[in-house]
Amino acid sequence: MNLNIDAEKELRYDAIVIGSGVSGGWAAKELTEKGLRVLMLERGQPLEHVTGYTEAMKTPWEASEAERLGGLAKKYPQSPPDAGVANSAPSYWMPNASTSYRQEKPFRWMRPNIVGGKSIMWGRQSYRFSDIDFGANAKEGIGEDWPIRYKDIALWYSYVEKIAGISGEKLGLPQLPDGEFLPPMDMFFIRLARSTDSRALYQGGKQGGYMGQTALFGGLDLCFMET
Repeated sequence: MNLNIDAEKELRYDAIVIGSGVSGGWAAKELTEKGLRVLMLERGQPLEHVTGYTEAMKTPWEASEAERLGGLAKKYPQSPPDAGVANSAPSYWMPNASTSYRQEKPFRWMRPNIVGGKSIMWGRQSYRFSDIDFGANAKEGIGEDWPIRYKDIALWYSYVEKIAGISGEKLGLPQLPDGEFLPPMDMFFIRLARSTDSRALYQGGKQGGYMGQTALFGGLDLCFMET
């Protein structure tokens, strides 16, 4: 009997992570940094950094006729209307016909079809949940009560924010707990003009809760909004 012991060792892992999105990507990061040998499984198509962002610099009038007329809504009927599928990076999403999900009741969901998952397509809004959020179900008598409260994960919020790099301003708002913020980014003109109507999120002409400027905390390159 000829046993290839070395080859067998190469196929052994301490942990298997399914999916390379925000949750899977962070889990793999934490486990590998602790010295574990990790196998990540991802069914999405490869996406090369920078060169793979084919839709990033397109103007609305460069979209195909089907996209401009809302044809993508038929191809991705499960996606929420505000998900941006119809006008941004349609090739990143999984067509409804390619999934095994059968919709028996109305259910809106978003399923990407790329390495990195929704970590590639999210809007960089990174607000902490507050006790208002964690206690909402119990207060309103719907669903299941959260088994945790804000104080239980406040330290973990801080841990993640120092690595991700969250730009914002400490305002002491009960609905939006302050975090480990990097300097806030300046507003675009139109947002600045309307800032008086949005004091819950924006004050002093700055934007809050945005991911970016990771160079100050994590030694990474600056977010493109800061360059």
